[in-house]
Amino acid sequence: MRRIRSFAVAAAALVTALGVVPAANAAPAAPGSRAAYNCTPGYFCIYSDWDGGGTRCQWQSERRANTADDCSFIRRGQNVRSLWNGTGHRKQYYKGTNYQSRVGSTPAGAGGNLQGNYQIRSFKPQ
Repeated sequence: MRRIRSFAVAAAALVTALGVVPAANAAPAAPGSRAAYNCTPGYFCIYSDWDGGGTRCQWQSERRANTADDCSFIRRGQNVRSLWNGTGHRKQYYKGTNYQSRVGSTPAGAGGNLQGNYQIRSFKPQ
């Protein structure tokens, strides 16, 4: 029992020292980490990889009924792993086209990693 506890303490110390967090963290990005997300101000951006990596699709329009119309990685069947909302209002996003099956929302000027097991097929302001 003592050996397991020592391992847990050592692991926690290593995570703290290195600043490592799990890749599947669904929490919003920390303030000041917008730089990791290459998203033009005023746009809503989705990414095919964690932390704003991979392929990016971005929209300046307030809403989109079908993201596959102009997002290459959605058309290829890839999931959305992260997003950034650079607009001035909260965005709601959906797994289905035409605003069906709401899966989440993100406030203005925020973003982060998602579960990564679905596509965002439509979005609109809340």
